[in-house]
Amino acid sequence: MSEPQRKQPQFDPANPFLSESNEDVTGLVPRGLRIGAALSWRFIVVIAALYVIVFLIGYLSVVVIPLSIALLLAALLAPAVSKLTMLRFPRGLAAGIVLIAGLAVLGGLLTFVVAQFSSGLPELQKQLTESLNQIKVWLIDGPLHLRQEQIQEFINQAIGFLQNNQASITTTALTTAGTVGEIVTGFILTLFILIFFLSGGDGIWKFLVRGVPGRVRNRVDVAGRRGFASLVSYVRATAAVAVVDAVGIGVGLAIVGVPLVIPLATLVFLGAFIPIIGAVIAGAVAVLIALVTKGVVGALIVLAIVIGVMQLESHVLQPILLGRAVKLHPLAVVLAITAGLVAAGIAGALLSVPLLAVLNAGIRSLLHEHDPDPAEVDVLKDQAAEPNTAGSPDEEAEAKP
Repeated sequence: MSEPQRKQPQFDPANPFLSESNEDVTGLVPRGLRIGAALSWRFIVVIAALYVIVFLIGYLSVVVIPLSIALLLAALLAPAVSKLTMLRFPRGLAAGIVLIAGLAVLGGLLTFVVAQFSSGLPELQKQLTESLNQIKVWLIDGPLHLRQEQIQEFINQAIGFLQNNQASITTTALTTAGTVGEIVTGFILTLFILIFFLSGGDGIWKFLVRGVPGRVRNRVDVAGRRGFASLVSYVRATAAVAVVDAVGIGVGLAIVGVPLVIPLATLVFLGAFIPIIGAVIAGAVAVLIALVTKGVVGALIVLAIVIGVMQLESHVLQPILLGRAVKLHPLAVVLAITAGLVAAGIAGALLSVPLLAVLNAGIRSLLHEHDPDPAEVDVLKDQAAEPNTAGSPDEEAEAKP
C-alpha cells in the first residue's frame, strides 16, 4: 500500500510566516531552494572547519613544519632502514646508522659547496666589476648617450638610499638572525622526530589508528598506509629527477665555463623538490651568473641548456617516474604550490604537493571497497599507493577475455 499523502498546509495571507494550525511551513518552500539551503550551510561549515585547521597549522607552524619535513625524510630514508633490518640489524640501530650516514653526506656536501663558493667568489666579484664597467661604457657610448655626471648621480642616490634606510636594514638583519634561530630549532626538532619515525613509525601509526572506530579501522589503516606509500614513491621519484637535473645543468655550466658550477648544481638539485617553481628559480640564477661572467651569448647558451633539461624532465622523467608515483593533474600541482607558498612560504611550497599526493592516495583508498588487510600493504613498493592492486572480483572478471 502506498503511504498517505501528506496534507499541504494552507497559506494564510494575514499570517504569511505561519501555516494552518501552526504546522511546519517546509512544504511551502520550493524543493530546489530547500536543497540549496541545505548544501549552503554544509558548505559554510566545511569552509569554517578548513579555516580553523589552516589557522591552527599556521599557529603551530613551529611544530607542524618540522613534523612534516621529518615525515618526508622518513619516506626517503625508510627503504634504507628496511634493507638494514633485512640484514638482521636491530631497527633502532639501523635507523641510527642511516640517520648518521645521511647527516654525514649532507654535511660533506654543504662543506664542499661552501668551500667552492668561497674560492670562486673573488673571481665572480672581479667579473661582476668588469661587467658593471662594460655597462657603464655602454650607457655613455651607446644609444642612451648618458653623461658621466648622470651615472655618478645615480650611484650617489643609491648610496644615499642605503644610508637613509640603515635602520630598516638593521631591523631586517636582526629579524633574519631570529629566523636563523628558528631554523636551527626546527632542524633539531626535525631530527628528534625523524629518529622516532624511522625506529618506530609503524608502532606510532598503529597507536593512532586505535582511536578510530572498529568498524572502519581497517579501511582507515589501509588508506593511511597507501598515503605513506604514495609519499615514498613521490620522494624517491623526485630525488631521481633532481639528480638528473643537477647533473645535466651542471655539465652544461662546466662546458660553457660558468664559475660556481657545484653550488649552482646543488641549487638546481634542491630546487627540483619544489615542482615547476624551483627549477625556474634555479635556472634563472644560473642564467644571471652566466650573463655576468660570460656575457649575453653565454647566458643564451645556459638558457638553452636549462630549457632543454626542463623539457627532458617534463616530457620524459616526470611521466615515467612521477606519473606512476603521483597521479595529479598539473593544474592541481600549480594550485597546491601557490596555496602552500601563500600559507607558509617556502616550506608550504615544498610540502604542498606531497600532502596533496598523500590525500589523493588516501581518499581513493577510502572510496575503494575491495582493499586487502592492512598487513598486506607494503608501503615501500610503488604499487602500494594504488587501491587494491590485485583488483576487485568485478575488475578481475572484466579483465578476463
